[in-house]
Amino acid sequence: MYIPQKHLDNFNQYVIPGKVTIVYGARRVGKTTLLKKYIENQNQKALFVNGDDIIVRQYLESQSIQKLKDFIGNHLLLIIDEAQYIKQIGLNLKLIVDHIPDIKVIASGSSFFDLAKDIGEPLTGRKYVLTLFPLAQLEISQIESAHETNANLEARLIYGSYPEVVLMQDNRLREEYLQDLVSSYLFKDILALEGIRHSNKLTALLQLLAFQIGKDVSINELGVQLGMSKNTAERYLNLLEQVFVIYKRFGFSRNLRKEISKSPRFYFYDNGIRNALIRNFNPLNLRNDRGALWENYIVTERLKRQIYLRQKSGSYFWRTYDKQEIDLVEERQGKLFGYEIKWKKGRIKAPAAWLSTYPEAQFDVIDNENYREFIGVSF
Repeated sequence: MYIPQKHLDNFNQYVIPGKVTIVYGARRVGKTTLLKKYIENQNQKALFVNGDDIIVRQYLESQSIQKLKDFIGNHLLLIIDEAQYIKQIGLNLKLIVDHIPDIKVIASGSSFFDLAKDIGEPLTGRKYVLTLFPLAQLEISQIESAHETNANLEARLIYGSYPEVVLMQDNRLREEYLQDLVSSYLFKDILALEGIRHSNKLTALLQLLAFQIGKDVSINELGVQLGMSKNTAERYLNLLEQVFVIYKRFGFSRNLRKEISKSPRFYFYDNGIRNALIRNFNPLNLRNDRGALWENYIVTERLKRQIYLRQKSGSYFWRTYDKQEIDLVEERQGKLFGYEIKWKKGRIKAPAAWLSTYPEAQFDVIDNENYREFIGVSF
């Protein structure tokens, strides 16, 4: 599996004695491979363990300084994969970094909600957090030429950017891989850790969202369509966000009555997962959802770019009750930037209400000819 050098560089920067490096991310994005690759580049003695192992859990749940010391021995680097399965992991990691001098610790988990719940307070001031996504195009460009990136754009929109998918050359293998990922791994943490017995409601919920990319979503209506309460639908959405399947954006508003800000929009972290859920891998020329695929791709690649490059920015959409809208609005250093996302290049003017309300704001159109710089790709 391909591991970008950028991730290894991040580890070198953030893995230091006295701190715990937390690595979050969806299943199959390469966390375990990354951790093992990191070990290969180290000269120090490393202990690599898995939270699935019952013996490992007995030691790392002990809250006993002596047991933790005996378990780690003379290793200077401790790496815990699947750390979400270890109870009170945050408290035990605090004991390790507080009482074992010079130890470096990395804990990874695909289940953000459980790991964060146990790690948050005990490791306040003692942790760095890194998030791993399906490969960003700014990473893939390290092994692709400009010509290859242009040629592979349609594949990114249809099959996404999971590492194994990117390396596959056969579309049928890609489809089989993604369908297996959806059926076997996508809900594994939710089912195991949150007591939800069946995944059919989760699948149905995601299928509804797949057809509403770029549109305001009513959680109450989702609940009605799925035969569940609004609170249950909201809980499921939160869980799906916390295992890195979807994420939401809210409308930008400066409290003007004509601006819509309450209903969110949802995007998928990976186009391939979205298409697998609705079982549609047709080429672009046979699809009526090109605009949705393009918007999901650009908004998500922009998100990856900002997170990996540590760029702080508020991200929203903008819409008024008279249906004027902008797909992506960013607020950076007190300035506003509006971006309309269109598959084909064309002359598009900023909405009149945007210009009159925010005259100092910038407005640009992102299309399939100028998108590369916007998502961090430069040749």
